[in-house]
Amino acid sequence: MNRYPLWKYVIVAFSLLVGLLYTLPNFFGESPAVQVSSAKATLKTDTKTLERVENTLKTANIESNGIFLDTNGVKVRLKDTDTQLKVKDLLEKQFNPDASDPQYVVALNLLSSSPQWLTSMGALPMYLGLDLRGGVHFLLEVDMKGALTKRLDSTAADLRSLFRDKNVRHGGINREGERISIRFRDEETRTKARNALQDNQPDLTLIEQGEGSDLKLVATLKPTAVKKIQEFAIKQNMGTLHNRINELGVAEPVIAQQGADRIVVQLPGVQDTAKAKDILGRTATLEIRMVDDTAGALEAAMAGQVPFGTELYVERGGRPLLVKKQVLLTGDRLTDAQPGFDSQTHEPAVHLSLDSTGSRIFKELTRDNVGKRMAILLIEKGKGEVVTAPVIRTEIGGGRVQISGSMNTVEANDTALLLRAGSLAAPMEIIEERTIGPSLGADNITKGFHSTMWGFAAISVFMIAYYMLFGLISVTALASNLLFLVALLSLLQATLTLPGIAAIALTLGMAIDSNVLINERIREELRNGASPQAAIRGGYEHAFDTILDSNITTLIAGVALLIFGSGPVRGFAVVHCLGILTSFFSAVVVSRALVNLVYGGRKIQSLSIGQIWKPGNSTVASK
Repeated sequence: MNRYPLWKYVIVAFSLLVGLLYTLPNFFGESPAVQVSSAKATLKTDTKTLERVENTLKTANIESNGIFLDTNGVKVRLKDTDTQLKVKDLLEKQFNPDASDPQYVVALNLLSSSPQWLTSMGALPMYLGLDLRGGVHFLLEVDMKGALTKRLDSTAADLRSLFRDKNVRHGGINREGERISIRFRDEETRTKARNALQDNQPDLTLIEQGEGSDLKLVATLKPTAVKKIQEFAIKQNMGTLHNRINELGVAEPVIAQQGADRIVVQLPGVQDTAKAKDILGRTATLEIRMVDDTAGALEAAMAGQVPFGTELYVERGGRPLLVKKQVLLTGDRLTDAQPGFDSQTHEPAVHLSLDSTGSRIFKELTRDNVGKRMAILLIEKGKGEVVTAPVIRTEIGGGRVQISGSMNTVEANDTALLLRAGSLAAPMEIIEERTIGPSLGADNITKGFHSTMWGFAAISVFMIAYYMLFGLISVTALASNLLFLVALLSLLQATLTLPGIAAIALTLGMAIDSNVLINERIREELRNGASPQAAIRGGYEHAFDTILDSNITTLIAGVALLIFGSGPVRGFAVVHCLGILTSFFSAVVVSRALVNLVYGGRKIQSLSIGQIWKPGNSTVASK
């Protein structure tokens, strides 16, 4: 007898139920929405922002289909596009009374129309890629030569400071292309300089040139240092881009490295190319200034009489802050910023790393201003924001700076991100730009859906006609495979693209192959004289090894595409690999459970598995 223990049936039923629940959100479509997010680095969207949005809509007698707060801001789901545009204008006036200095970004968006009970379970639809939803595609090229030039200029300044500290006399330091040339008048001084550089500048390769009184020391960056600079430039630029794109309200932007010096940016759902280019091309600088704590100065500034040489800002929490205009240190001297913890108090902190010149300036700055406040500002489009304003406790040297006090781990991480990715490490140029309209995306979805549906229908007709009841069981298992695959993609919040739809169609064709193997092995057992129950058992057992081998070899190819591929190839590989796993489960476990339910536990004389051909030109028709 072919019977599954109860726990196996429970697993299959539970898997089908979970698959159905996580597939359902994809059928409810999307509804128009408005997103309110912060346009300032130090301004956070929180529950107070949520309450302001609710009160604004309530005052205007506008009903929404839901208002909630997430990591990107406050989102308002609305019933139609007319209401969406009306609410956008209303919130724009409420949150940005001064259009020249917007505090918040009010952007149009699309949200899933899934019922709340599904959303509360974490059941969300798959994201749609650029080719299915429409949007903007950019290919940006990072000026690696510019990044190296910037580093060499910084290094040249560091060498001047180093030689001044070491009392080494030189005849001039100049950057000549991708190398730094240092002149000396005698061999002894050049040797002294070479020793100082070897101890303090390990990233430089030194070559001696010249004769007599015209001696040179030529410094170039080592290949490892060049590679590190280029990797840092790409990493920081990608972080900066991701930070800025959040303002557009894009649900699932794609920001990926392509090659050694290019970055692909895809913004599904965004049609305003000009605004996207403006945000991507923004530049920001980091500045360190001193806070003016003179008695009565802040009160006078708030009354409209800002003291000469100062500017009035607002720090985190909305507290006013009077900052001196003199810039003591810029972000060019910052090499890294990472969140961490204070080694003594174990409070959340931000650890900064400065280059040699920055270290010297910061050491002097902190030595002369112990007990005073120092403001770190992010300047963008001529307007500044105070990221943090800590009190200087003691002189800080060595190029390692710690910012701590009155911040939690989330704020420490955000501050580190702002300091690290506030500006671009190297200039970028848009070398390719494409805009895909939403109507084309909808057409792609329709064609992809129809191709999958007609492919499934053709397979179903063939299987049922050729294998009869076992064909119907195979088709049911195939449907469960599609259910599992879509549920997995939704659960993982994967982005579905046209190559992904192609992978789904391919998965259906490959998945049915396993059922064909099983059905043919059952037929073979029947031809060899086995009883129906023994044929079912033998067919599944003998086909298992073949199915396992074929799926493993195909999975290896899929994993290779996943590891070495990029862009559309990688998207295809993700769906392909997941489809192999779901097809194996559905073909072996689900179909066997259905066969056991139909035929297990009772005596049967024949199987409905189509025409069975036997040797000797005789046939036995199975019912």
